[in-house]
Amino acid sequence: MKIGLYFGTFNPIHIGHLIIANHMAEHSDLDQIWMVVTPHNPHKQKSSLLDDYHRLHMVHLATEDYPKIQPSDIEFKLPQPNYTVNTLVHLQEKFPKNEFSLIMGEDNLNSLHKWKNYEVILQNHDIYVYPRLNSGEIDEQFVNHPKIHRVGAPVIELSSTFIRESIKNGKNVVPMLPNKVWEYVEHNLFYKK
Repeated sequence: MKIGLYFGTFNPIHIGHLIIANHMAEHSDLDQIWMVVTPHNPHKQKSSLLDDYHRLHMVHLATEDYPKIQPSDIEFKLPQPNYTVNTLVHLQEKFPKNEFSLIMGEDNLNSLHKWKNYEVILQNHDIYVYPRLNSGEIDEQFVNHPKIHRVGAPVIELSSTFIRESIKNGKNVVPMLPNKVWEYVEHNLFYKK
């Protein structure tokens, strides 16, 4: 089975994440998309994150009606801070019959050369890239790379940061979140302060 790994803090998961994940599931050769909830991204401050299990629960709520999209807590069990290359090695050992690929926005592709052991990732895994506005110039080495596949997914310029700030400022974010995620956020008074 060919699995696309969509990594994120999902703080919170929003409709933009789902639109991209569903597009990859329906319009690429990937059989399933795993939404890998990152416990602590080495490039983000941990203090701004909701508890890991709240974010995982929101991904469960958001994806339960999408049979090709699954939540994953695989990184919760790995030493922190964790790097993508380590997760890929762990997954390949745990699920040797599956083929794992990465899903990322063009903005992340621009910084791929800064990732730990990015050459190893590119050697062993395909990368599916969705478009982003203002992603800047793509590094020359990635432009026609055989392992990098550009997917014409819808351009979604919606961020979890914007949603958190909007909630904090008392704005209505209902259209930006799956209904069950909005209810969970509202019930728990998340992001209010």
